[in-house]
Amino acid sequence: MLKKYAILIGILLSVALFVVAAIKYPGGSQRDKNSIGYDWKNNYVCNLFDGKTVNGAQSSSRPWADCGIIVLGAAFALFFYRSSKKMPSPGIVRLIKYVGVGAMALAVLVATPLHDVVVTVAGTGAVICIFYISVLLLRSKLLFMKVLSAACLLMFYCCSVIYYFRYHLELLPVMQKVWLLFIVTWTLCVEHFTTATDYQPVKKAMVDVK
Repeated sequence: MLKKYAILIGILLSVALFVVAAIKYPGGSQRDKNSIGYDWKNNYVCNLFDGKTVNGAQSSSRPWADCGIIVLGAAFALFFYRSSKKMPSPGIVRLIKYVGVGAMALAVLVATPLHDVVVTVAGTGAVICIFYISVLLLRSKLLFMKVLSAACLLMFYCCSVIYYFRYHLELLPVMQKVWLLFIVTWTLCVEHFTTATDYQPVKKAMVDVK
């Protein structure tokens, strides 16, 4: 039972740790540096990793957030490892296993001064794996997974445009959390509601011509 639901348990535990971190966040956001507490609309998740908040106060949220990202990274690393076993070809198996797990191991460093570099490198590795899994799901008969996969990729694209082009940055804190909700939902659905058969090419029925 524990092995079967390890990814779900890891995600729930990490969410709980991040919620505690948010509760302990003193205040300050991109909109108002003198605000009190964590503003879910205007604070980034990465604000929880800072030793000092936007308003310059000493933050007690960091230890909780650090634990949260470690647990979340481990949960997603396990997801990519397990998902690789469902893939239809050795090349994709290796890609999902090594790039996915490697990206999640690197993602733990998001809480360090290397944040921007880690977001780019780990994010790219993770989205490559998500893209390959999604493409295979788009060939399957799982309509819900097709829609969810497309939505996750579209949301990632929108967040990337905002982040890298600094276009309407005021929207990014909310978009960031919405995308995390999408990707967590997608991850759990891929883990529990897909099998290796779903990733195999759909064979066209042979029609006898008389």
